[in-house]
Amino acid sequence: MTTAPLPPQEGAPDPGATPSKRRIGVYVCHCGGNISDYVDVEQVVAAVKADADVVVARDAMFTCSDATQQEIAQDIAEHQLDGMVVASCSPKLHTLTFRSVARRAGLNPYEYTQVNIREQCSWTHTDDHDGATRKALRLVRAGIAHTRLSEPLEPTAVETVPRVLVIGGGVAGMRAAVGLADLGLEVVLVEREPRLGGWVARLGTTYPHSADGGDLVLRLDREIRRREAITVLTGAELIAKSGTYGDYQVTIRTEAEPITFSVGQIIVTTGFDSYEPAAGEFGYGIPGVLTLPEFTSLLKEGDGPLTYEGRPVRTIAYIYCVGSRGEEHAYCSRFCCSAAVHSALLAADRGEEIRQYHLYRDLRTYGRNEAMLTESRRRGSLYLKFADDQPPSVSRDGDGLRVTVRDLLTAGEEVAIAADLLVLVTGMLARKNPELIGTLKLPIGRDGFFNEIHPKLRPVETVVDGVLIAGTCQAPKTVAESVASGLAAVTQAAAVLKRGVAELDPQVAVVNPSACTGCGVCVDACPFGAITLVGADGAAVETEPALRTAVIDVAGCKGCGGCAPVCTVDAIDLRGYTDAQVRAMIDGLLVGAAR
Repeated sequence: MTTAPLPPQEGAPDPGATPSKRRIGVYVCHCGGNISDYVDVEQVVAAVKADADVVVARDAMFTCSDATQQEIAQDIAEHQLDGMVVASCSPKLHTLTFRSVARRAGLNPYEYTQVNIREQCSWTHTDDHDGATRKALRLVRAGIAHTRLSEPLEPTAVETVPRVLVIGGGVAGMRAAVGLADLGLEVVLVEREPRLGGWVARLGTTYPHSADGGDLVLRLDREIRRREAITVLTGAELIAKSGTYGDYQVTIRTEAEPITFSVGQIIVTTGFDSYEPAAGEFGYGIPGVLTLPEFTSLLKEGDGPLTYEGRPVRTIAYIYCVGSRGEEHAYCSRFCCSAAVHSALLAADRGEEIRQYHLYRDLRTYGRNEAMLTESRRRGSLYLKFADDQPPSVSRDGDGLRVTVRDLLTAGEEVAIAADLLVLVTGMLARKNPELIGTLKLPIGRDGFFNEIHPKLRPVETVVDGVLIAGTCQAPKTVAESVASGLAAVTQAAAVLKRGVAELDPQVAVVNPSACTGCGVCVDACPFGAITLVGADGAAVETEPALRTAVIDVAGCKGCGGCAPVCTVDAIDLRGYTDAQVRAMIDGLLVGAAR
Protein backbone atom coordinates (compact mmCIF):
# COMPACT_ATOMS: atom_id res chain seq x y z
CA MET A 1 0.00 0.00 0.00
CA THR A 2 1.18 3.51 -0.78
CA THR A 3 -0.24 6.76 0.54
CA ALA A 4 -0.13 10.24 -0.88
CA PRO A 5 1.52 12.74 1.47
CA LEU A 6 -0.58 15.04 3.64
CA PRO A 7 0.53 18.46 4.91
CA PRO A 8 2.70 18.23 8.06
CA GLN A 9 0.82 17.44 11.27
CA GLU A 10 2.29 20.50 12.94
CA GLY A 11 -0.17 22.63 10.99
CA ALA A 12 -3.16 22.33 13.32
CA PRO A 13 -5.15 25.58 13.18
CA ASP A 14 -4.66 28.10 15.95
CA PRO A 15 -8.02 28.52 17.78
CA GLY A 16 -7.28 32.20 18.26
CA ALA A 17 -6.46 32.91 14.61
CA THR A 18 -8.39 35.65 12.80
CA PRO A 19 -9.98 34.31 9.60
CA SER A 20 -9.20 36.02 6.33
CA LYS A 21 -11.91 37.48 4.13
CA ARG A 22 -13.99 34.71 2.57
CA ARG A 23 -16.47 34.55 -0.32
CA ILE A 24 -19.24 32.19 0.81
CA GLY A 25 -22.42 31.12 -0.99
CA VAL A 26 -25.45 30.08 1.08
CA TYR A 27 -28.29 27.96 -0.35
CA VAL A 28 -31.44 27.20 1.66
CA CYS A 29 -33.75 24.41 0.50
CA HIS A 30 -37.57 24.28 0.62
CA CYS A 31 -37.38 20.47 0.24
CA GLY A 32 -40.72 20.53 -1.55
CA GLY A 33 -42.41 21.80 1.60
CA ASN A 34 -40.71 19.49 4.08
CA ILE A 35 -38.77 22.53 5.28
CA SER A 36 -40.70 25.54 3.98
CA ASP A 37 -44.03 24.36 5.46
CA TYR A 38 -42.57 25.10 8.92
CA VAL A 39 -39.60 27.41 8.27
CA ASP A 40 -39.80 30.79 6.56
CA VAL A 41 -37.02 30.03 4.09
CA GLU A 42 -37.14 33.46 2.43
CA GLN A 43 -36.71 35.14 5.82
CA VAL A 44 -33.64 33.02 6.57
CA VAL A 45 -32.09 33.90 3.20
CA ALA A 46 -32.80 37.62 3.65
CA ALA A 47 -31.19 37.58 7.11
CA VAL A 48 -27.92 35.92 6.09
CA LYS A 49 -27.44 38.05 2.97
CA ALA A 50 -26.05 40.82 5.17
CA ASP A 51 -23.73 38.53 7.15
CA ALA A 52 -19.99 39.00 6.82
CA ASP A 53 -18.32 37.00 4.03
CA VAL A 54 -21.66 35.94 2.45
CA VAL A 55 -21.48 36.87 -1.23
CA VAL A 56 -24.49 34.90 -2.51
CA ALA A 57 -27.61 33.74 -0.66
CA ARG A 58 -30.47 31.96 -2.43
CA ASP A 59 -33.37 29.61 -1.78
CA ALA A 60 -34.42 26.69 -3.98
CA MET A 61 -37.32 24.26 -4.08
CA PHE A 62 -34.86 21.35 -4.21
CA THR A 63 -31.17 22.16 -3.84
CA CYS A 64 -30.30 18.58 -4.79
CA SER A 65 -32.02 18.86 -8.19
CA ASP A 66 -29.87 18.93 -11.30
CA ALA A 67 -31.04 22.45 -12.15
CA THR A 68 -30.09 23.89 -8.75
CA GLN A 69 -26.77 22.04 -8.77
CA GLN A 70 -25.97 23.76 -12.07
CA GLU A 71 -26.94 27.15 -10.60
CA ILE A 72 -24.68 26.57 -7.60
CA ALA A 73 -21.78 25.60 -9.86
CA GLN A 74 -22.39 28.72 -11.94
CA ASP A 75 -22.36 30.90 -8.80
CA ILE A 76 -19.08 29.36 -7.67
CA ALA A 77 -17.48 30.26 -10.99
CA GLU A 78 -19.03 33.71 -11.50
CA HIS A 79 -18.62 34.96 -7.92
CA GLN A 80 -15.33 33.15 -7.25
CA LEU A 81 -16.74 31.51 -4.13
CA ASP A 82 -14.23 29.87 -1.80
CA GLY A 83 -16.84 28.46 0.60
CA MET A 84 -20.35 27.02 0.37
CA VAL A 85 -23.18 26.31 2.84
CA VAL A 86 -26.19 24.21 1.90
CA ALA A 87 -29.06 24.20 4.40
CA SER A 88 -31.33 21.28 3.61
CA CYS A 89 -31.61 17.71 4.89
CA SER A 90 -29.34 15.27 6.70
CA PRO A 91 -25.66 15.18 5.68
CA LYS A 92 -26.13 11.40 5.35
CA LEU A 93 -28.16 12.01 2.21
CA HIS A 94 -26.38 14.62 0.15
CA THR A 95 -22.88 15.32 1.46
CA LEU A 96 -21.39 13.51 -1.54
CA THR A 97 -23.84 15.24 -3.88
CA PHE A 98 -22.71 18.75 -2.96
CA ARG A 99 -19.06 17.81 -2.65
CA SER A 100 -19.31 16.69 -6.26
CA VAL A 101 -20.92 20.02 -7.21
CA ALA A 102 -18.08 21.90 -5.53
CA ARG A 103 -15.43 19.75 -7.18
CA ARG A 104 -16.94 20.19 -10.66
CA ALA A 105 -17.02 23.97 -10.19
CA GLY A 106 -13.43 24.19 -8.97
CA LEU A 107 -14.16 24.64 -5.25
CA ASN A 108 -12.42 22.36 -2.79
CA PRO A 109 -15.21 19.99 -1.64
CA TYR A 110 -14.10 20.24 2.00
CA GLU A 111 -14.84 23.95 2.05
CA TYR A 112 -18.53 23.11 1.83
CA THR A 113 -20.74 22.71 4.94
CA GLN A 114 -24.05 20.85 5.11
CA VAL A 115 -26.59 22.26 7.59
CA ASN A 116 -29.50 20.03 8.57
CA ILE A 117 -32.61 22.20 8.92
CA ARG A 118 -35.05 19.41 8.06
CA GLU A 119 -34.51 16.62 10.61
CA GLN A 120 -33.00 18.99 13.19
CA CYS A 121 -35.43 21.86 12.72
CA SER A 122 -38.57 21.78 10.57
CA TRP A 123 -39.58 18.20 11.37
CA THR A 124 -38.95 18.65 15.10
CA HIS A 125 -40.78 21.99 15.47
CA THR A 126 -43.91 21.58 13.37
CA ASP A 127 -45.97 23.31 16.05
CA ASP A 128 -43.80 26.46 16.28
CA HIS A 129 -43.15 28.06 12.90
CA ASP A 130 -41.57 31.22 14.31
CA GLY A 131 -39.31 29.22 16.60
CA ALA A 132 -38.37 26.87 13.78
CA THR A 133 -37.45 29.83 11.58
CA ARG A 134 -35.28 31.40 14.29
CA LYS A 135 -33.56 28.06 14.95
CA ALA A 136 -32.96 27.51 11.21
CA LEU A 137 -31.32 30.92 10.96
CA ARG A 138 -29.02 30.13 13.90
CA LEU A 139 -28.10 26.76 12.41
CA VAL A 140 -27.26 28.40 9.07
CA ARG A 141 -25.11 31.01 10.81
CA ALA A 142 -23.28 28.22 12.62
CA GLY A 143 -22.62 26.66 9.22
CA ILE A 144 -21.29 29.93 7.88
CA ALA A 145 -18.99 30.25 10.90
CA HIS A 146 -17.72 26.72 10.28
CA THR A 147 -17.06 27.48 6.62
CA ARG A 148 -15.14 30.69 7.41
CA LEU A 149 -12.47 28.59 9.14
CA SER A 150 -12.49 25.73 6.65
CA GLU A 151 -9.34 24.86 4.75
CA PRO A 152 -8.83 23.00 1.47
CA LEU A 153 -8.18 19.31 2.07
CA GLU A 154 -7.16 16.57 -0.32
CA PRO A 155 -8.08 12.89 0.05
CA THR A 156 -5.35 10.36 0.80
CA ALA A 157 -4.83 7.98 -2.13
CA VAL A 158 -4.26 4.29 -1.39
CA GLU A 159 -3.56 1.44 -3.78
CA THR A 160 -6.30 -1.18 -3.68
CA VAL A 161 -6.05 -4.97 -3.65
CA PRO A 162 -8.04 -6.39 -6.62
CA ARG A 163 -9.69 -9.09 -4.52
CA VAL A 164 -13.12 -9.20 -2.85
CA LEU A 165 -14.24 -11.20 0.16
CA VAL A 166 -17.87 -12.34 -0.15
CA ILE A 167 -19.30 -13.57 3.15
CA GLY A 168 -22.32 -15.80 2.66
CA GLY A 169 -22.89 -18.45 0.00
CA GLY A 170 -26.58 -18.00 -0.76
CA VAL A 171 -27.78 -16.93 -4.20
CA ALA A 172 -26.90 -13.26 -3.58
CA GLY A 173 -23.32 -14.15 -2.63
CA MET A 174 -22.94 -16.76 -5.37
CA ARG A 175 -24.19 -14.41 -8.07
CA ALA A 176 -22.00 -11.60 -6.73
CA ALA A 177 -18.95 -13.89 -6.89
CA VAL A 178 -19.64 -14.75 -10.54
CA GLY A 179 -20.17 -11.08 -11.43
CA LEU A 180 -16.94 -9.98 -9.74
CA ALA A 181 -14.91 -12.73 -11.45
CA ASP A 182 -16.33 -11.75 -14.82
CA LEU A 183 -15.03 -8.22 -14.20
CA GLY A 184 -11.52 -9.54 -13.69
CA LEU A 185 -11.40 -9.50 -9.89
CA GLU A 186 -10.35 -12.29 -7.57
CA VAL A 187 -13.03 -13.51 -5.18
CA VAL A 188 -12.96 -15.45 -1.93
CA LEU A 189 -16.44 -16.81 -1.18
CA VAL A 190 -16.87 -17.85 2.47
CA GLU A 191 -19.82 -19.94 3.68
CA ARG A 192 -20.13 -21.29 7.22
CA GLU A 193 -22.37 -24.20 6.16
CA PRO A 194 -20.92 -27.29 4.42
CA ARG A 195 -22.60 -26.37 1.10
CA LEU A 196 -23.45 -23.29 -0.92
CA GLY A 197 -27.01 -22.30 -1.72
CA GLY A 198 -28.62 -21.14 1.52
CA TRP A 199 -32.40 -21.17 1.70
CA VAL A 200 -32.94 -21.25 -2.06
CA ALA A 201 -31.26 -24.66 -2.34
CA ARG A 202 -34.13 -26.09 -0.28
CA LEU A 203 -36.90 -24.61 -2.41
CA GLY A 204 -38.85 -26.33 -5.13
CA THR A 205 -40.57 -24.25 -7.78
CA THR A 206 -40.06 -20.51 -7.27
CA TYR A 207 -41.97 -17.53 -8.62
CA PRO A 208 -42.48 -15.74 -10.94
CA HIS A 209 -40.58 -17.82 -13.54
CA SER A 210 -41.25 -21.31 -12.08
CA ALA A 211 -37.54 -22.03 -11.75
CA ASP A 212 -36.52 -24.79 -9.34
CA GLY A 213 -34.50 -23.41 -6.42
CA GLY A 214 -32.19 -26.40 -6.29
CA ASP A 215 -31.54 -26.19 -10.04
CA LEU A 216 -30.79 -22.48 -9.75
CA VAL A 217 -28.17 -23.14 -7.08
CA LEU A 218 -26.63 -25.98 -9.11
CA ARG A 219 -26.27 -23.70 -12.15
CA LEU A 220 -24.60 -21.01 -10.06
CA ASP A 221 -22.34 -23.61 -8.48
CA ARG A 222 -21.23 -24.79 -11.91
CA GLU A 223 -20.53 -21.19 -12.97
CA ILE A 224 -18.42 -20.66 -9.84
CA ARG A 225 -16.40 -23.83 -10.45
CA ARG A 226 -15.66 -22.70 -14.02
CA ARG A 227 -13.96 -19.54 -12.82
CA GLU A 228 -10.45 -19.92 -11.48
CA ALA A 229 -10.61 -16.45 -9.95
CA ILE A 230 -13.13 -17.68 -7.35
CA THR A 231 -11.94 -19.51 -4.22
CA VAL A 232 -14.71 -21.17 -2.20
CA LEU A 233 -14.27 -21.86 1.51
CA THR A 234 -17.14 -23.79 3.10
CA GLY A 235 -17.44 -24.56 6.80
CA ALA A 236 -15.55 -21.29 7.31
CA GLU A 237 -16.07 -17.97 9.09
CA LEU A 238 -14.42 -14.56 9.24
CA ILE A 239 -12.72 -14.12 12.62
CA ALA A 240 -10.53 -11.02 12.20
CA LYS A 241 -10.12 -7.90 10.07
CA SER A 242 -7.38 -5.28 10.14
CA GLY A 243 -5.75 -2.88 7.71
CA THR A 244 -7.34 0.01 5.87
CA TYR A 245 -9.94 0.71 3.21
CA GLY A 246 -8.80 -0.82 -0.05
CA ASP A 247 -6.29 -3.12 1.67
CA TYR A 248 -7.92 -5.11 4.48
CA GLN A 249 -6.22 -8.12 6.02
CA VAL A 250 -8.83 -10.73 6.87
CA THR A 251 -8.48 -14.03 8.70
CA ILE A 252 -10.83 -16.92 7.93
CA ARG A 253 -11.29 -19.85 10.29
CA THR A 254 -11.55 -23.10 8.32
CA GLU A 255 -11.86 -26.75 9.34
CA ALA A 256 -8.12 -27.12 8.77
CA GLU A 257 -6.40 -23.94 9.92
CA PRO A 258 -6.92 -20.16 9.79
CA ILE A 259 -6.14 -18.46 6.48
CA THR A 260 -5.12 -14.79 6.19
CA PHE A 261 -5.12 -12.74 2.98
CA SER A 262 -5.68 -9.20 1.71
CA VAL A 263 -8.87 -7.90 0.12
CA GLY A 264 -9.89 -4.54 -1.28
CA GLN A 265 -13.62 -4.81 -0.57
CA ILE A 266 -15.95 -6.97 1.55
CA ILE A 267 -19.51 -7.91 0.56
CA VAL A 268 -21.74 -9.36 3.28
CA THR A 269 -24.59 -11.62 2.08
CA THR A 270 -25.25 -13.73 5.17
CA GLY A 271 -28.98 -14.25 4.64
CA PHE A 272 -31.80 -14.57 7.16
CA ASP A 273 -33.50 -16.89 9.62
CA SER A 274 -37.15 -17.92 9.33
CA TYR A 275 -39.52 -17.13 12.16
CA GLU A 276 -40.21 -20.15 14.35
CA PRO A 277 -43.62 -19.89 16.10
CA ALA A 278 -43.80 -20.59 19.82
CA ALA A 279 -45.51 -23.76 20.95
CA GLY A 280 -49.25 -23.15 20.80
CA GLU A 281 -48.96 -19.98 18.69
CA PHE A 282 -51.87 -20.31 16.25
CA GLY A 283 -51.96 -23.98 17.17
CA TYR A 284 -48.31 -24.62 16.28
CA GLY A 285 -47.39 -28.05 17.58
CA ILE A 286 -50.78 -29.57 16.74
CA PRO A 287 -50.48 -32.15 13.92
CA GLY A 288 -51.34 -30.45 10.63
CA VAL A 289 -50.14 -26.97 11.65
CA LEU A 290 -47.11 -26.14 9.50
CA THR A 291 -44.95 -23.10 8.86
CA LEU A 292 -44.64 -21.84 5.31
CA PRO A 293 -41.14 -23.37 4.84
CA GLU A 294 -42.47 -26.71 6.10
CA PHE A 295 -45.41 -26.51 3.70
CA THR A 296 -43.03 -25.66 0.86
CA SER A 297 -41.06 -28.81 1.65
CA LEU A 298 -44.30 -30.83 1.64
CA LEU A 299 -45.23 -29.49 -1.79
CA LYS A 300 -41.77 -30.37 -3.07
CA GLU A 301 -42.37 -34.06 -2.31
CA GLY A 302 -43.88 -35.87 -5.27
CA ASP A 303 -46.37 -34.64 -7.84
CA GLY A 304 -49.52 -36.69 -7.18
CA PRO A 305 -52.50 -35.86 -4.98
CA LEU A 306 -51.43 -33.88 -1.92
CA THR A 307 -51.32 -35.91 1.30
CA TYR A 308 -50.17 -35.30 4.85
CA GLU A 309 -49.15 -38.17 7.11
CA GLY A 310 -50.93 -40.60 4.79
CA ARG A 311 -54.22 -38.71 4.69
CA PRO A 312 -55.49 -36.76 1.64
CA VAL A 313 -55.54 -32.99 1.97
CA ARG A 314 -58.87 -31.47 0.96
CA THR A 315 -58.90 -28.14 2.80
CA ILE A 316 -55.99 -25.79 3.56
CA ALA A 317 -56.14 -22.60 5.63
CA TYR A 318 -53.40 -19.96 5.67
CA ILE A 319 -52.81 -17.37 8.42
CA TYR A 320 -50.69 -14.46 7.24
CA CYS A 321 -48.23 -12.20 9.11
CA VAL A 322 -47.19 -14.83 11.66
CA GLY A 323 -44.08 -13.41 13.33
CA SER A 324 -44.28 -10.14 11.40
CA ARG A 325 -45.97 -6.80 12.09
CA GLY A 326 -46.27 -7.51 15.79
CA GLU A 327 -44.78 -6.00 18.91
CA GLU A 328 -41.56 -8.01 18.70
CA HIS A 329 -41.10 -7.77 14.92
CA ALA A 330 -42.96 -4.69 13.72
CA TYR A 331 -41.79 -4.78 10.09
CA CYS A 332 -43.45 -6.40 7.08
CA SER A 333 -41.46 -9.29 5.60
CA ARG A 334 -42.70 -8.39 2.10
CA PHE A 335 -42.15 -11.75 0.42
CA CYS A 336 -44.57 -13.80 2.56
CA CYS A 337 -47.86 -12.86 0.88
CA SER A 338 -46.56 -13.65 -2.59
CA ALA A 339 -44.91 -16.86 -1.34
CA ALA A 340 -48.18 -18.03 0.24
CA VAL A 341 -50.21 -17.25 -2.88
CA HIS A 342 -47.62 -19.06 -5.00
CA SER A 343 -47.79 -22.07 -2.68
CA ALA A 344 -51.57 -22.09 -3.02
CA LEU A 345 -51.20 -22.29 -6.80
CA LEU A 346 -48.77 -25.20 -6.44
CA ALA A 347 -51.23 -26.91 -4.09
CA ALA A 348 -54.03 -26.39 -6.62
CA ASP A 349 -51.87 -28.15 -9.20
CA ARG A 350 -51.92 -31.21 -6.93
CA GLY A 351 -55.72 -31.37 -7.01
CA GLU A 352 -58.24 -28.83 -8.27
CA GLU A 353 -60.71 -30.03 -5.63
CA ILE A 354 -58.57 -28.66 -2.77
CA ARG A 355 -60.34 -25.80 -0.96
CA GLN A 356 -58.04 -23.00 0.20
CA TYR A 357 -58.77 -20.14 2.62
CA HIS A 358 -56.37 -17.23 3.10
CA LEU A 359 -56.78 -15.28 6.35
CA TYR A 360 -54.90 -11.99 6.14
CA ARG A 361 -54.45 -8.62 7.86
CA ASP A 362 -53.20 -6.90 4.70
CA LEU A 363 -52.28 -8.40 1.37
CA ARG A 364 -49.16 -7.23 -0.48
CA THR A 365 -48.53 -9.14 -3.68
CA TYR A 366 -46.72 -6.20 -5.24
CA GLY A 367 -45.58 -5.77 -8.82
CA ARG A 368 -46.05 -8.68 -11.20
CA ASN A 369 -47.03 -10.92 -8.31
CA GLU A 370 -50.49 -9.37 -8.47
CA ALA A 371 -51.13 -11.70 -11.42
CA MET A 372 -50.57 -14.70 -9.11
CA LEU A 373 -53.21 -13.38 -6.72
CA THR A 374 -55.71 -13.04 -9.56
CA GLU A 375 -54.92 -16.57 -10.76
CA SER A 376 -55.29 -18.04 -7.28
CA ARG A 377 -58.73 -16.47 -6.93
CA ARG A 378 -59.70 -17.78 -10.33
CA ARG A 379 -58.71 -21.25 -9.18
CA GLY A 380 -60.88 -21.10 -6.08
CA SER A 381 -58.81 -19.57 -3.25
CA LEU A 382 -60.94 -17.47 -0.89
CA TYR A 383 -59.48 -14.47 0.96
CA LEU A 384 -60.81 -13.35 4.35
CA LYS A 385 -59.55 -10.24 6.15
CA PHE A 386 -59.27 -10.12 9.93
CA ALA A 387 -58.70 -7.16 12.25
CA ASP A 388 -55.31 -6.59 13.84
CA ASP A 389 -56.76 -7.08 17.30
CA GLN A 390 -58.91 -10.10 16.39
CA PRO A 391 -56.59 -12.77 15.01
CA PRO A 392 -57.92 -16.22 14.09
CA SER A 393 -58.18 -18.95 16.71
CA VAL A 394 -57.13 -22.56 16.12
CA SER A 395 -58.28 -25.79 17.81
CA ARG A 396 -58.37 -29.54 17.24
CA ASP A 397 -61.45 -30.91 15.50
CA GLY A 398 -61.29 -34.70 15.57
CA ASP A 399 -58.50 -35.68 13.21
CA GLY A 400 -58.48 -32.24 11.68
CA LEU A 401 -58.38 -28.56 12.64
CA ARG A 402 -60.93 -25.83 13.21
CA VAL A 403 -59.88 -22.27 12.35
CA THR A 404 -62.28 -19.52 13.42
CA VAL A 405 -62.05 -15.93 12.18
CA ARG A 406 -64.19 -12.80 11.97
CA ASP A 407 -64.16 -11.69 8.34
CA LEU A 408 -64.14 -7.90 7.90
CA LEU A 409 -65.19 -8.31 4.25
CA THR A 410 -68.55 -9.72 5.41
CA ALA A 411 -69.19 -7.15 8.17
CA GLY A 412 -67.34 -9.12 10.84
CA GLU A 413 -69.25 -12.37 10.38
CA GLU A 414 -67.64 -15.28 12.22
CA VAL A 415 -66.43 -17.99 9.86
CA ALA A 416 -65.37 -21.47 11.02
CA ILE A 417 -63.15 -23.46 8.68
CA ALA A 418 -62.62 -27.21 9.05
CA ALA A 419 -59.12 -27.72 7.66
CA ASP A 420 -56.80 -30.65 7.05
CA LEU A 421 -53.77 -28.35 7.06
CA LEU A 422 -53.09 -24.94 8.52
CA VAL A 423 -50.15 -23.02 7.06
CA LEU A 424 -48.63 -20.28 9.22
CA VAL A 425 -47.20 -17.74 6.78
CA THR A 426 -44.00 -16.91 8.65
CA GLY A 427 -41.67 -14.04 7.82
CA MET A 428 -37.94 -13.40 7.89
CA LEU A 429 -35.85 -12.64 10.95
CA ALA A 430 -32.45 -10.98 11.01
CA ARG A 431 -29.82 -13.69 11.43
CA LYS A 432 -27.94 -13.42 14.71
CA ASN A 433 -24.22 -13.20 14.04
CA PRO A 434 -22.55 -11.24 16.87
CA GLU A 435 -19.00 -12.35 15.97
CA LEU A 436 -19.28 -11.05 12.41
CA ILE A 437 -20.96 -7.84 13.57
CA GLY A 438 -18.20 -7.22 16.09
CA THR A 439 -15.43 -7.97 13.61
CA LEU A 440 -16.74 -5.75 10.81
CA LYS A 441 -18.42 -3.12 13.06
CA LEU A 442 -21.58 -3.52 10.97
CA PRO A 443 -24.42 -1.05 11.67
CA ILE A 444 -27.72 -2.66 12.71
CA GLY A 445 -31.22 -1.21 12.51
CA ARG A 446 -33.97 -1.55 15.09
CA ASP A 447 -35.28 -4.56 13.15
CA GLY A 448 -31.94 -6.36 13.56
CA PHE A 449 -31.02 -6.26 9.85
CA PHE A 450 -27.86 -4.55 8.61
CA ASN A 451 -28.26 -0.88 7.71
CA GLU A 452 -27.31 0.73 4.41
CA ILE A 453 -26.39 4.42 4.27
CA HIS A 454 -29.51 5.33 2.26
CA PRO A 455 -32.07 2.98 0.66
CA LYS A 456 -32.21 4.94 -2.60
CA LEU A 457 -29.00 6.92 -2.92
CA ARG A 458 -26.51 4.41 -1.46
CA PRO A 459 -28.48 1.17 -1.14
CA VAL A 460 -25.65 -1.34 -0.56
CA GLU A 461 -23.00 0.81 1.15
CA THR A 462 -22.51 0.88 4.91
CA VAL A 463 -20.85 3.51 7.06
CA VAL A 464 -17.83 1.18 7.21
CA ASP A 465 -15.68 2.06 4.21
CA GLY A 466 -15.30 -0.85 1.82
CA VAL A 467 -17.91 -3.07 3.53
CA LEU A 468 -21.06 -3.59 1.43
CA ILE A 469 -24.27 -5.48 2.21
CA ALA A 470 -26.65 -7.32 -0.11
CA GLY A 471 -29.50 -9.79 -0.03
CA THR A 472 -31.67 -10.67 2.94
CA CYS A 473 -29.09 -9.79 5.59
CA GLN A 474 -30.13 -6.22 4.77
CA ALA A 475 -33.92 -6.62 4.70
CA PRO A 476 -36.56 -9.17 3.66
CA LYS A 477 -36.31 -9.74 -0.09
CA THR A 478 -37.37 -12.16 -2.79
CA VAL A 479 -34.81 -14.24 -4.69
CA ALA A 480 -34.82 -11.80 -7.61
CA GLU A 481 -34.40 -8.80 -5.31
CA SER A 482 -31.56 -10.51 -3.45
CA VAL A 483 -29.71 -11.22 -6.70
CA ALA A 484 -30.27 -7.63 -7.87
CA SER A 485 -28.80 -6.20 -4.68
CA GLY A 486 -25.86 -8.61 -4.96
CA LEU A 487 -25.13 -7.26 -8.43
CA ALA A 488 -25.45 -3.71 -7.12
CA ALA A 489 -22.72 -4.53 -4.60
CA VAL A 490 -20.63 -5.94 -7.46
CA THR A 491 -20.77 -2.68 -9.39
CA GLN A 492 -19.98 -0.65 -6.27
CA ALA A 493 -16.97 -2.81 -5.34
CA ALA A 494 -15.66 -3.04 -8.89
CA ALA A 495 -15.96 0.73 -9.42
CA VAL A 496 -13.38 1.19 -6.67
CA LEU A 497 -11.08 -1.75 -7.33
CA LYS A 498 -10.85 -1.46 -11.11
CA ARG A 499 -9.46 2.06 -10.71
CA GLY A 500 -6.65 0.62 -8.63
CA VAL A 501 -6.74 3.55 -6.22
CA ALA A 502 -9.18 4.46 -3.46
CA GLU A 503 -9.56 7.82 -1.76
CA LEU A 504 -9.63 8.13 2.02
CA ASP A 505 -11.45 10.99 3.70
CA PRO A 506 -8.87 13.65 4.67
CA GLN A 507 -10.88 14.69 7.72
CA VAL A 508 -8.54 12.92 10.09
CA ALA A 509 -6.94 13.75 13.41
CA VAL A 510 -3.64 15.67 13.49
CA VAL A 511 -1.09 16.12 16.26
CA ASN A 512 0.78 19.28 17.20
CA PRO A 513 4.11 17.69 18.18
CA SER A 514 5.31 20.79 20.01
CA ALA A 515 2.38 20.47 22.42
CA CYS A 516 2.31 16.66 22.70
CA THR A 517 3.66 15.31 26.00
CA GLY A 518 3.80 11.67 24.87
CA CYS A 519 1.47 10.46 27.63
CA GLY A 520 -0.13 7.80 25.40
CA VAL A 521 -3.73 8.37 26.51
CA CYS A 522 -4.77 8.86 22.87
CA VAL A 523 -3.29 5.48 21.91
CA ASP A 524 -5.66 3.72 24.29
CA ALA A 525 -8.62 5.84 23.14
CA CYS A 526 -8.26 5.04 19.41
CA PRO A 527 -10.55 2.13 18.44
CA PHE A 528 -8.75 1.68 15.11
CA GLY A 529 -5.15 1.39 16.34
CA ALA A 530 -4.16 4.37 14.20
CA ILE A 531 -1.97 6.14 16.80
CA THR A 532 1.58 5.20 17.81
CA LEU A 533 4.25 6.82 19.97
CA VAL A 534 7.57 7.52 18.27
CA GLY A 535 10.94 8.86 19.31
CA ALA A 536 13.00 11.56 17.72
CA ASP A 537 14.13 9.20 14.94
CA GLY A 538 10.52 8.31 14.03
CA ALA A 539 10.72 4.74 15.32
CA ALA A 540 8.10 3.36 17.70
CA VAL A 541 9.44 3.51 21.23
CA GLU A 542 8.60 2.65 24.78
CA THR A 543 10.50 5.20 26.82
CA GLU A 544 9.94 8.26 28.96
CA PRO A 545 6.94 10.36 27.80
CA ALA A 546 9.12 13.45 27.41
CA LEU A 547 11.12 11.65 24.69
CA ARG A 548 8.20 10.53 22.52
CA THR A 549 5.40 11.99 20.42
CA ALA A 550 2.06 10.66 19.19
CA VAL A 551 1.82 10.12 15.42
CA ILE A 552 -1.42 9.33 13.58
CA ASP A 553 -1.55 6.98 10.60
CA VAL A 554 -3.71 8.89 8.12
CA ALA A 555 -4.68 5.64 6.35
CA GLY A 556 -5.86 4.03 9.57
CA CYS A 557 -7.60 7.05 11.10
CA LYS A 558 -11.38 7.17 10.56
CA GLY A 559 -11.84 10.73 11.77
CA CYS A 560 -14.04 9.71 14.71
CA GLY A 561 -12.43 12.36 16.93
CA GLY A 562 -12.27 10.08 19.96
CA CYS A 563 -8.63 10.96 20.62
CA ALA A 564 -9.10 14.76 20.72
CA PRO A 565 -11.14 15.16 23.93
CA VAL A 566 -8.94 12.79 25.97
CA CYS A 567 -5.76 14.74 25.19
CA THR A 568 -4.95 16.60 28.39
CA VAL A 569 -2.92 19.31 26.63
CA ASP A 570 -5.15 19.87 23.55
CA ALA A 571 -2.42 18.69 21.21
CA ILE A 572 -4.84 16.86 18.87
CA ASP A 573 -7.27 18.45 16.43
CA LEU A 574 -9.60 17.05 13.77
CA ARG A 575 -9.33 18.37 10.24
CA GLY A 576 -12.66 19.79 9.08
CA TYR A 577 -13.95 19.95 12.67
CA THR A 578 -11.20 21.77 14.50
CA ASP A 579 -11.65 23.20 17.98
CA ALA A 580 -11.67 26.65 16.40
CA GLN A 581 -14.45 25.68 13.99
CA VAL A 582 -16.58 24.12 16.73
CA ARG A 583 -16.18 27.20 18.94
CA ALA A 584 -17.09 29.43 16.00
CA MET A 585 -20.18 27.31 15.32
CA ILE A 586 -21.27 27.69 18.95
CA ASP A 587 -20.81 31.46 18.68
CA GLY A 588 -22.87 31.42 15.47
CA LEU A 589 -25.65 29.51 17.19
CA LEU A 590 -25.78 32.09 19.95
CA VAL A 591 -26.33 35.00 17.54
CA GLY A 592 -29.96 36.00 18.01
CA ALA A 593 -30.54 33.50 20.83
CA ALA A 594 -33.02 34.44 23.55
CA ARG A 595 -31.26 35.80 26.62
